Amino acid sequence: MLILVFGLALLQAIPVRELPDVDNAVVTVTTTYRGAAPEVIDTDITEPIEGAVAAITGIRSISSESRQARSQVTIEFEVGRDLDVAANDVRDAVGRVRAQLPMGADEPRVEKADADADPVMRLAVTSPNMSTAEITDYIDRFIADRIATVNGVASLRIYGERPFAVRVWLDQRALAARKLTVADVEAALKRNNIELPAGEIVSKNRQLTVRLNSRLKTLDDFRDVVVTRIGGYPVRLGDIARVEPGVADDSTIVRTNGTDAVGIAVQRQSQSNTLEISQAVRAEIARLEPTLPEGMEIIIGSDDALFVGASIREVVIALSISLVLVVAVILFFLRSWRATLVPLVAIPISLIGCFILISLWGFSLNTLTLLALLLAIGLVVDDAIVVLENIQRRIEMGEAPVAASYRGARQVTFAVIATSLTLMAVFVPLSFMPGQVGRLFVEFGWVMAGTVAISTFVALTACPALASKILKKRPVAMVSAPETLSLPQRWYEALLRRAVAMPLVVLVVAGTLTGGAGLLYNGLARELAPREDRGVGFIPLTAPQGSTVGHTDMAAQQIEAILAPLQEEGIIETTFTFTGWGNRPWRSFVVFRLVPWEERDITAEQTAGRIARQIGQVTIARGFPITPAGLGLRGNSTPVRVVIGGPDFDSVKLWAAAMLERAENIEGLVNPSINYEENLPQLDISIDRARADDLGISVEVIANTLQTMLASREVTGFVSRGREYPVILQGEENARNTPSSIENIFVRSADGATLVPLSALVSLGENAAAPSLRRYDRLPSIELSGALAPGVNLGSVLAEIEAAARDILPVEAKLGFEGQSKTFKDTSSGVGLVLALALLVVFLVLAAQFESFVHPVTIMLTVPAGIAGAIYAMAANGMSLNVYSQIGIILLVGLVAKNGILIVEFANQLRDEGLDRRQAVIRASVLRLRPIVMTVVSTILGAVPLIMATGAGAESRNAIGTVIVAGLSMASILMLFVTPVLYDLLARYTRPRGTFERLLKRELGRKPRAH
Repeated sequence: MLILVFGLALLQAIPVRELPDVDNAVVTVTTTYRGAAPEVIDTDITEPIEGAVAAITGIRSISSESRQARSQVTIEFEVGRDLDVAANDVRDAVGRVRAQLPMGADEPRVEKADADADPVMRLAVTSPNMSTAEITDYIDRFIADRIATVNGVASLRIYGERPFAVRVWLDQRALAARKLTVADVEAALKRNNIELPAGEIVSKNRQLTVRLNSRLKTLDDFRDVVVTRIGGYPVRLGDIARVEPGVADDSTIVRTNGTDAVGIAVQRQSQSNTLEISQAVRAEIARLEPTLPEGMEIIIGSDDALFVGASIREVVIALSISLVLVVAVILFFLRSWRATLVPLVAIPISLIGCFILISLWGFSLNTLTLLALLLAIGLVVDDAIVVLENIQRRIEMGEAPVAASYRGARQVTFAVIATSLTLMAVFVPLSFMPGQVGRLFVEFGWVMAGTVAISTFVALTACPALASKILKKRPVAMVSAPETLSLPQRWYEALLRRAVAMPLVVLVVAGTLTGGAGLLYNGLARELAPREDRGVGFIPLTAPQGSTVGHTDMAAQQIEAILAPLQEEGIIETTFTFTGWGNRPWRSFVVFRLVPWEERDITAEQTAGRIARQIGQVTIARGFPITPAGLGLRGNSTPVRVVIGGPDFDSVKLWAAAMLERAENIEGLVNPSINYEENLPQLDISIDRARADDLGISVEVIANTLQTMLASREVTGFVSRGREYPVILQGEENARNTPSSIENIFVRSADGATLVPLSALVSLGENAAAPSLRRYDRLPSIELSGALAPGVNLGSVLAEIEAAARDILPVEAKLGFEGQSKTFKDTSSGVGLVLALALLVVFLVLAAQFESFVHPVTIMLTVPAGIAGAIYAMAANGMSLNVYSQIGIILLVGLVAKNGILIVEFANQLRDEGLDRRQAVIRASVLRLRPIVMTVVSTILGAVPLIMATGAGAESRNAIGTVIVAGLSMASILMLFVTPVLYDLLARYTRPRGTFERLLKRELGRKPRAH
């Protein structure tokens, strides 16, 4: 009762999340430098920041990207590093080099999140009555801050925003006609739109604060600003420029269900809870909705928590079904409601008691810990079944319930403890799995081990006590003789006697079945995790480099037209389109959210396959539909990510180009690309420094003029309704629509009067540049990435890429992996070691328990049969070898071994009573047939709901369920014959334990000789 009380009390305080909290602390530093080329960003911003943060202790990796106008440095810390401390260390390091950054660069923004990670929620704000600029202003004033302050939210990414700004469009000809330059306009605006403290007026008795209202308050005020005077007449800003309300940025386009919108991507902090964030954001939206202007809506385009909640709900349903099936098995075999009540009480005590351990260990309730509890149903009842069945058998032989409970429990105590320790020993090596995925399954293994430990305690204490009170003594007429066997036992005994008589045949059959699986093993597909139906799909689109946002958006509209019929059919609920995302006008990203799982008959992957061919017919951009991977892994759009590093970009780009050429011929790798394609059109401007020096024109003046005319420059601010908005200068479109337009921009010479056209100072040349420059661990690096076609596994593609690398890359090149590819390599390299470690630990535990190396060999030799059964099942169902199926195989080690323990341990007891080894093992096998079959069927039926699972996360549960059901079924059948045969062959090399006890008593009984 105490276990139930404390378990239920602590359950309320256990956090609920999708997966265990295994996130490393990740901090991102983002710096914007308007108009700067990637090379400038890399040398002037990225390198200084990387050098500063590299000195921080506890860093696992540093990666960076330098692209047009933006630097992004991502620092991943080692496991266990506190996120807040890590972020503060990064801020301090960046602060030390802030003075080294260019004057025009924005303040570096430090975020406690991976800026490249997928957002946990995507929101869209629409209104039929407001323009996109008005929606943006409303979000900025009333929505963004409310959502950004939700606990666990790292930042908001606003897409498709149109932030208000005063735009000053400079007329190049008007400037030249009045002998004005860009610098003159900038200086005039700064002089006339300034507010400085004016001081105070202090009299003998009063003090007045003086405020000078010197700011420009209206657009007409800006137009009337006097830039210069010519012949005594003022030249106003309105004479040389268009001054109008506008937007600061229109480089992205967002739509939801075909309607223009402003998107909000909610980025979670590292180590925060997706479910809690979703609940808090939805609650905040509910509070906002009554205050929204008429017609405005906040639409949830995608929400990772929907899958999390649905997945946990499906696991709980499967857990309930497993409980019912296990109880039905016990009732069927024991044919007694009274006897069934004993394990029926033991199961909830063990499961609820595990909540105490989960709370003490600081774990959470998540899909993996709940999966562990589901699988544990078949295990926790095993101990109770073994104890109860032995008590029931003794009562059937005529013993009183109290005596039968005492003797029956005592008789199987060693077997119960041995099987439990064996199972727990299997789970311990799971803690040694490498990488993030390995850490995910730490909670899984410990919860399984904890549940088994509690079930052992309950089976050896509560079960005998309950049995002594609940079970009744059988009438004399119904008492069975000790040698009385049921019909299945007699059949099994007859077959077993023949098997023991011809051991070679039995071992050859078992070896053939096991060896056949080895042939199928190499043909199994390998991947990190099965693709799950998370209720959402993505279509990343890539147009040719240099494409405008409008051109790329034409492709996105074609994709929306392809998805429209699925929306009409009620398969897709929402589409969400981002064009120009990530400051890349040639990129678009379409997200489609499907209706809830119970409302459709088609999976997300089937939906992607249905539209893949149509998307392939879109010619103006390249795209492919993808579905997310399991285990919450990031990088769903490009699971294949291989990093090629080297001493310099010139060398690396040659190696990467050769790797790309080979990658394009790899079957199943879709849209392979490298992130250093020099296909971004670029206009190179070379300055004639000698001539510029002669005219007294500095490079800084030329650079600032070009930046203002072409890239725009924020020169001052405009205050309206309590907010300050930027005033941005930029040349009219006709001053920047052709390369020759640049030559007609004028700058002032040192004499202060002469205007010099840039055509006299610069020369133009067209070139192709890389859109971004990346570094990994501070080495110049290029990433080869790609998507996977439906049905293609990650392992085979990576194996072909590694083979190509061995042929192409020189010794000085460095090959690495990122994203899902890195996680796959970390995990796959460690699973074999973990399996070997599990086998070794189980063997040593058994050796210690039996005080012999022979009996563990007898028990362990049936384990390969279980693995073979799992491989046959995976091959027959076309399943892959992934982390879930590998965990299932490791579990099989303990599940298969425990049934062999029951036979070997009882056979040893019978040998102690005087039976020879063959008679002992035959008798033990026959008498233990019923509990073995009961425990096997209970475990199998407990895992059947995993195979039959549908809905959210079903693919992962199918994988582990198939392995357990198929592997345990085949292993159990073979074990019933192989273990007795091996015992008969090998036990001759051991002595009964009673022999040593008798020897000890005899030696102790001897009188010592007198000396």
